[in-house]
Amino acid sequence: MNDKKSRPVIVAGGAGYIGSHMVRMLLEHGYEPVVVDNLATGHADAVGGAALKVGDIGDRAFMAAVLREHQPLCVMHFAAASLVGESMTQPAKYWQNNLVQTLALLDTMLAEGVTQFIFSSTAAVFGDPLEMPMTEAHRRQPINPYGKSKLAVENALEDYARAYGLRSITFRYFNAAGAHPDGSLGERHEPETHLIPLVLQVASGRRPVIARFGSQHATPDGSCIRDYVHVQDLCSAHLLALQALEKGAATTVYNLGNGAGHSVNEVIGTARRVTRHAIPLRDDPPREGDPPVLVADAARARAELGWRPQYAELETIIAHAWQWEQRQHAATSSGK
Repeated sequence: MNDKKSRPVIVAGGAGYIGSHMVRMLLEHGYEPVVVDNLATGHADAVGGAALKVGDIGDRAFMAAVLREHQPLCVMHFAAASLVGESMTQPAKYWQNNLVQTLALLDTMLAEGVTQFIFSSTAAVFGDPLEMPMTEAHRRQPINPYGKSKLAVENALEDYARAYGLRSITFRYFNAAGAHPDGSLGERHEPETHLIPLVLQVASGRRPVIARFGSQHATPDGSCIRDYVHVQDLCSAHLLALQALEKGAATTVYNLGNGAGHSVNEVIGTARRVTRHAIPLRDDPPREGDPPVLVADAARARAELGWRPQYAELETIIAHAWQWEQRQHAATSSGK
C-alpha cells in the first residue's frame, strides 16, 4: 500500500446514519474505510463493501488489534449516544459512551502511533444561544449531559494536541438531515427523534400525525427555527478535514451548518409539497430548553477547508430523505 490514499481510515460508528454515508464517500475517493461499530444502534448492512469490526471503541485490546492490523491514516469518530432527552434521565450512559470510551480510544491510538483524529461534536456544546448565527467562539455552556460529554472530549483534544501531538479536527453539527441522493442510505434511528424523518413517516403513513412543540415562539411564524445540513455535505467536510490533516493541519474546530434556518412550519410545508401528502399536524406544548432559533455560522469551514455545501436547499434535503422513506415504507409493508 504505497499510495497514501489507499491507506485505511477507521470509521468508528460507521454503521450508523452519518458514519455509513462517510464510508460510502471514502470508498468513492479511493480510501479503505474500516468500520468499528458495536451495532447497538448501527446496521451492518449499511457499511457496503467496507470491512466491519464489531466491538467497542473503549475496548483497548480490541482497538489495539484493529489499529495494528490496518495501520490507519486517521480515525473518524461518529460513535456516540446522542439523544438530549435520554441524556437527562440516563447521564451515566452518556458520560460512559461519549467520554470514557473516547478517552480509551485516544489512549489506544497514541500507544499504536496513530495521531490523526476527526471528531463529531455538536451545537449542544454551546447551550442557550447568546447571538445568531453562532460562531465557533460562542460561549460553550451546555445545558444537558449530551452536550457536556461532547464538550469534555473537545477539551481533552486540546490538551492531547499540546501534550502528545495528537492532531484533530472537530466538527460541531447543527441539524444533520437528508439521505444519500440515490435513496440507498438514510436515517434508521430507533426511536426516531429528528423532525424531517418523522414528518416523512407521517407522509408515508407509518405515523398518524406530526407534533409541533409550541407555536408561539419568538420567531416569524411562531415555530422553532433550526439549521439543517445535508448528511452528504457533512461528509464532504470530513473528507476535506482528512486531506487537511494529511497535509499537517493543526488541531482546530469548525461549525457545520448552512447558515440559514428553517422553521418547523417551513419543514412541514416543504414536505407537503415534495410528497404531495397532507401530513396532519398536532400542536403540543413547547419543550423545556428548546431555543427558538439555532443557526450556525460556518464561515471558518468554508474559508479554511474550502467547504462548499452542495445540497443546501431544504427542498433537496427533504426530497432525498423522501426517497429513502419510501424505500423504508415499502420494506416495512412487505415484511422485510
